[in-house]
Amino acid sequence: MESIDTSNMCSHLQKKLFDEEDEYHRIWQTLQDDPELTAVVRSRQLHIYRNGKKVLVLAGKSAPKIIREDRICEMLAKE
Repeated sequence: MESIDTSNMCSHLQKKLFDEEDEYHRIWQTLQDDPELTAVVRSRQLHIYRNGKKVLVLAGKSAPKIIREDRICEMLAKE
């Protein structure tokens, strides 16, 4: 996967992605390992795509937005 420019990402989202205790960290690791997944930072949020189709949007303070059912969405903790 190409590297993601995290400098324009919301600081709350950065903390969630890079904190090993947070659920978003597993998603971040999966992004690094799965060649079908790509991600881009838009409007300070992380937009995640599988094979070019958007599946998930992660934001810092608001809830994740599931666009399409995908196995990466299953990594989000169920409340």
